[in-house]
Amino acid sequence: MALGPRLDLRHSQSLMMTPQLRQAIKLLQSSNLEVMAFVEEELERNPLLERDETHVAVSETVAVAPDAAAIATSDTLAVGDAAPLDADFSNVMDEGEAYQPGVGAGGRMDFSDDLSGIEAMAAAGPTLRERLAEQIRLNFEEGRDRLIASALLAMVEPSGRLSLDATALAARLGCDVAVVERVRRAMQRFEPTGMFCADLRECLQVQLEEAGRYDPYMARLLDNLPLLARRDMAALREACGVDAEDLAEMVAELRRLDPKPGAGGDDEPLNIIQPDVLMRPDAEGGWILELNPETLPRVLVNRGFAARCTVGLKDKEQKGFLAEQLQSANWLVKSLEQRANTILKVASEIVRRQDAFFRHGVGHLRPLILRDVAEEVEMHESTVSRVTANKYMATPRGMLELKYFFTTAIQGTAGGEAVSAEAVRHRIRGLVQAETFETVLSDDAIVLRLREEGVDIARRTVAKYREAMRIPSSVQRKREKAATA
Repeated sequence: MALGPRLDLRHSQSLMMTPQLRQAIKLLQSSNLEVMAFVEEELERNPLLERDETHVAVSETVAVAPDAAAIATSDTLAVGDAAPLDADFSNVMDEGEAYQPGVGAGGRMDFSDDLSGIEAMAAAGPTLRERLAEQIRLNFEEGRDRLIASALLAMVEPSGRLSLDATALAARLGCDVAVVERVRRAMQRFEPTGMFCADLRECLQVQLEEAGRYDPYMARLLDNLPLLARRDMAALREACGVDAEDLAEMVAELRRLDPKPGAGGDDEPLNIIQPDVLMRPDAEGGWILELNPETLPRVLVNRGFAARCTVGLKDKEQKGFLAEQLQSANWLVKSLEQRANTILKVASEIVRRQDAFFRHGVGHLRPLILRDVAEEVEMHESTVSRVTANKYMATPRGMLELKYFFTTAIQGTAGGEAVSAEAVRHRIRGLVQAETFETVLSDDAIVLRLREEGVDIARRTVAKYREAMRIPSSVQRKREKAATA
């Protein structure tokens, strides 16, 4: 049998990641602020899109009974065509970017990589260094002082500290060391207060002086910061010459200060969190969920305008552009409807499973994983993961991220019912808060208490949870209670 090259024709099926589908998936996992920013941009770009001001958001409700076996969704949010979003797209072919007719046409139909989201569209505010540079211009009139201040600004560390060799800097700039120190002292009062300090003690001292709270007792406390780090309150009382009540107030004063005033100064501006889902009890003892109308962008397609434009157009390229805009508008409306329906459906299942938490508190939070919700709502785990990312729900227990309700399980003793890890952390915190000087619990004692309550947990797990909640060890807690007794 001769071997040689040959051509074969084969048929196969594969899932293509189109730009439209990529847009729908991105919309699903984006926060409400990012979605609203994207919709605003589409309204400006696409002449066939209009804002829908007539929709009544109250009709988008879901009633969840505490013992419901299924989820009742509103008729106005039919599942419809949600199937394209319900798949695992980790191993699919990508069709590429959307077609853009002509240069500058702006026919973008997806969240392409050149757009980082709402932060890319928001007006960028001044950075910390820019604000400090502006304060230099406003506070120093002489050119020499401005030159020294600019040199100090260039040397400042991200935390706000200034590792400065004043003598070397003065020699390089050709001025006295006293002049450099005078400029540095003035810059320490810039906003944020405490920048350009050599160490932690100086940083805290400047902030206390600015607040009018620096006195000899505070000075002694700052001189003994290592004792505070070891939580040796008895030694601190003796060193500062104050009683336990005064020392507690002084320590509380220090904790309100910023030890690293430069850290986070150039972070992105914080956005106010608005809930995607609103939750309230109903008259029958269940829960009612509705999508927040303030975060639910509503758009519609102006088909009349599209029809009039089609009649008047004769150029083939213009007709192609109009057809693309119409397709983009239709897909956006459909994607927003699917996103709203999917969020409501997943949130309903979460509330149904965590009903005891909403009624009785954190101690009754049940273990929950993505697979549990995915199987109940008949979606893929990746879809549930996207839905719960960056989504918040306003509940009777406060504003909670949907991810909060997914916690690992800790097995109960003697094959008992599993307990949520978050509920165990809550119980550990409660045990520590109820301690007195005589009843301070070690990690081993906490393990025994939890096992008596039916929770099988290892000592290292208790230590890990305690450290994550920033609870000191039993030795440190006993020392603190002895100092305040």
